[in-house]
Amino acid sequence: MNVLGIDIGGSGIKGAPVDTKAGELLEERLRVPTPHPSGPDEVAGVVASIVKHFGWNGPVGVTFPGVVVNGVVRSAANVDRSWVGVDASRLFGGATVLNDADAAGLAEVRFGRGRGLKGSVLLLTFGTGIGSALFTDGVLVPNTELGHLQLHGKDAEHRASARVRDEHGLSWEKWAERVEEYLRHVEMLFSPSLILIGGGASKKAEKFLPYVHLDTPVEPAALQNEAGIIGAAHAAAARA
Repeated sequence: MNVLGIDIGGSGIKGAPVDTKAGELLEERLRVPTPHPSGPDEVAGVVASIVKHFGWNGPVGVTFPGVVVNGVVRSAANVDRSWVGVDASRLFGGATVLNDADAAGLAEVRFGRGRGLKGSVLLLTFGTGIGSALFTDGVLVPNTELGHLQLHGKDAEHRASARVRDEHGLSWEKWAERVEEYLRHVEMLFSPSLILIGGGASKKAEKFLPYVHLDTPVEPAALQNEAGIIGAAHAAAARA
């Protein structure tokens, strides 16, 4: 089944048609900068432009960087706070809407490095914030939002996200120290069998993962920054 997947992030909104059986993009993805302000109307305008760009009239899956319950947004840490309480599914014309990291995790467990694994698998996306998707024997525990765990009195994503590395000009090795500290915290809480690193940072995993040392295996996500698009489409296909 072919589905249009759209991944809303704090810095960019990306979309492409997806072959949900193969877990592959059918066309080159389109990326549009996230508007500022990033309220519902502004973001909906970008989503509509992506749908129009691909001439799409079939099912659509959309990710959102926050807690989403039955299509309704319950939190919005890295986009405008006016999203809280919005029925995003209705706003996007009946699209399937889910948390962005959950979508990336679904793609990785269905098509990537997490495929067929038993036990607990934790995907963490490092980008504007830190997203999380937790799976037990392939079953998703939705909306975990582990980027908001507290480290040194602040949300972990305000200390260890990829955005923080850029803003503070941290070397890859110095940033890896912060990432390892955060990963040790989640390792202690969940004792996962595998931790996968996704989001924009996954494309440069070789620059920092060699400096990260845990008892739990830590690997870059296979689908990298396309995972959200593929996972959103996969979730929509499952509902169709």
